[in-house]
Amino acid sequence: MTDEEQIRELVERWARAVHAGDLDTVLADHAEDIVMFDVPPPYEGVRGKAAYRDTWPGFFEWQAQGAVFEIVELDVTAGGDVAYAYALLRCGTEGDFAREPEQRLRLTVGLRKQDGRWVVTHEHHSFSDTATAATGDTGDTADSADSADSADSADDGGGGEAAVRAVHDDWSDATEARDLDRLMAHIADDVVSYEHEAPLRYVGVAAVREACRRGLDAAPGSVGFTVPDLEVLVRDDLAVAWGLNRLAADGTQSWSRGTRVFRRVGGSWVMVHQHVSFPYHPQTGRAATDLAP
Repeated sequence: MTDEEQIRELVERWARAVHAGDLDTVLADHAEDIVMFDVPPPYEGVRGKAAYRDTWPGFFEWQAQGAVFEIVELDVTAGGDVAYAYALLRCGTEGDFAREPEQRLRLTVGLRKQDGRWVVTHEHHSFSDTATAATGDTGDTADSADSADSADSADDGGGGEAAVRAVHDDWSDATEARDLDRLMAHIADDVVSYEHEAPLRYVGVAAVREACRRGLDAAPGSVGFTVPDLEVLVRDDLAVAWGLNRLAADGTQSWSRGTRVFRRVGGSWVMVHQHVSFPYHPQTGRAATDLAP
């Protein structure tokens, strides 16, 4: 099988194991240093395979009430020894889908090849915030700042670290300057972005540009963002980055989780996929925008 086929089989096997409550298979293809940004807290995610393991029993108990967990669509891109995949899944009970028939779980997976086999090093799960979309509230500057984020990286022998850092710095400056053209300069035309609010996904640079514009318009004063503890994996022409985004607007701040994938095209790094989310309060089902690390 090709690398893409191997990864597709890995993700599909994982999803089937989740639905079956088969914990051993759920864990089988995950790295010891896995980092997961899940739908519920903790806000900073879970780190390490033991912590990842501990998240599943409660989910399996909920799923036993009659919930489904199945992949609707899955896209995979593989480099030499780094790869990523993103997917939409049906995840919910009959009651959930009666209320929101189009509800989907968004999933982004980062992988590396280790001892000749692919292992998952990062997962990011989220639902879009339909409550925000229904009220027309664009929140703070999450859209503009998250689309204006990039990655830090280990040197891949081709100037990867310096080049990706430069993109990150340029996006930060552009956000502060409210320069939409500059923000879009490092985003691929065919980008697929999972933003905080509905719809499920934004496809294409024009859709992401509009999300950024709304975010900037929602904060008429000062705006900015940082990613204090960015983690990055770079190999060849692919880079995967994740971290907590600090979003500042008009003297206030909030934090969200972000995962981003970059491809090097013609010597320049462009973002091809983004997945941002807030955890949610299980008691209310509302996005938890008031948390800090």
